[in-house]
Amino acid sequence: MPVVGEKAPDFELANQDGQTVRLSDFRGKKVVLFAFPKAGTSGCTTQACGLRDEFPHIEGANAVVLGLSPDQPEDLKKWQTEENLPYDLLSDPEHTVLDAWGVWGEKSMYGKTYMGVIRSHWIIDEAGTVADAHIKVSPQKSVEFVRKFLAE
Repeated sequence: MPVVGEKAPDFELANQDGQTVRLSDFRGKKVVLFAFPKAGTSGCTTQACGLRDEFPHIEGANAVVLGLSPDQPEDLKKWQTEENLPYDLLSDPEHTVLDAWGVWGEKSMYGKTYMGVIRSHWIIDEAGTVADAHIKVSPQKSVEFVRKFLAE
């Protein structure tokens, strides 16, 4: 799992349009990378729409937003359109990046355990170094932390 002060491991995944996106494509800009369990669910929509609403401020801080989930590109595209999300959503159905970044793990709900995405976000600086990270964060707190960090 990348930690603050370390270089963010590069990766490439398909976005909601099936186009390949690499983390390194954004060198020279800050990247807000958020991992979410499932497009269209209430917590994920709260987080994604909160970042959408902050998008003018995020862009003003020379930053981009990338969402990361195990959903298929077509599901991400549908959700992006429904919620008017102005940023790329990346598909990791094999959990390769989610696992490498330490946010694919055991979860529990209603007494059952299962594997899933641990909601998290990172802010990567212009040089590709992790500048901020929040693992197992609530949707609302994630947006607050991003807003506060980028305002500094």
